Amino acid sequence: MVNIELTEREKQILKCIVQNFILTANPVGSRVISKKYQLGLSPASIRNVMADLEEMGLIYHPHTSAGRVPTDLGYRIYVDLLMEEPHLNPQVKRKIDREINPGLIEDEEELLKIASRILGKISSQLALVSYPQIMKAVLEKIQLVILPHKILLVVLSLRGGIIKTIDLEFPIEIEQDKIDYIQNLLNERIAGLTLEEIRNTFVDRVSDLKDEKTGIVRLFIDSLDKIFSEEKEIEKVHISGVKNILQIPEFADTEHLQAVIELIEDREVILHIFERTSKLENDKILVSIGKENVVEKLSDFSVVTTKYKFGDADGVIGMIGPRRMDYPKIIAIVGYMSKLLTNILSQKLNE
Repeated sequence: MVNIELTEREKQILKCIVQNFILTANPVGSRVISKKYQLGLSPASIRNVMADLEEMGLIYHPHTSAGRVPTDLGYRIYVDLLMEEPHLNPQVKRKIDREINPGLIEDEEELLKIASRILGKISSQLALVSYPQIMKAVLEKIQLVILPHKILLVVLSLRGGIIKTIDLEFPIEIEQDKIDYIQNLLNERIAGLTLEEIRNTFVDRVSDLKDEKTGIVRLFIDSLDKIFSEEKEIEKVHISGVKNILQIPEFADTEHLQAVIELIEDREVILHIFERTSKLENDKILVSIGKENVVEKLSDFSVVTTKYKFGDADGVIGMIGPRRMDYPKIIAIVGYMSKLLTNILSQKLNE
């Protein structure tokens, strides 16, 4: 939280400027504040306070207007100290509940796709929902199954009910009892560890088995990235709301249109958002405003993200929009959708 001391009058004026700019996208002048907010202050008094706020770096004066616009720091003070407590509009809640009907959704993939679409539609922002990142999930057991056409099926059962399957080419004929023997050995050595721990330490844990006759351990060593990798999950990101965000005044011109397109296509940006969000405690919501985002392509945007749970795995849900976003509304929507996804996925694991 930013440590800036403001008087009550300065807080009032800054809150008025931010709220009015969020609502209208127009720079806010002293006369507008005087007429609209009935603070009992003359335009001259309001101008003096605005000058102080500008000196503190909380608002600035666009060259083309007599009004003022919040800076990133001004938005930060608003989010941390001044905005109303986020509460989900009952009508929005009903709309979300109506569109996400667990009984009609076939699988997790469809659920996340629907969640992304709904978020984009009701928020007019860019919505993103990631598939759960399973590297922190704990392996309960591993099963090996020989399939026709010389395929070895590896089944990873993760704590919380998540199942991950991997097909490996295995041209060697092998008896079932030998498969069972290697399966038991692997379970003894890696069950109870997270996938991340297994990937990082597997070679050391099986160093005495490299020459075992079946070749399965060697196959595992050669296929570590495929078996214990998250690449597939990272690619499963559902992004919605592009059409909506392009209706916002800030993104109406060609330059900003290009910025939005580049943002969507740049996987590194998305991965950066995931990495920052993955460090959050459960139920916490991360709000990054403008240049607070380390990635330059996000410097004209605000990002609101949180995690949802799927067993031991975490997924990311969030919104990307202009700095002039309705923060209480967006935070409330993201928070509710996170809890809803966690509850639905938990029920599916227990079915």
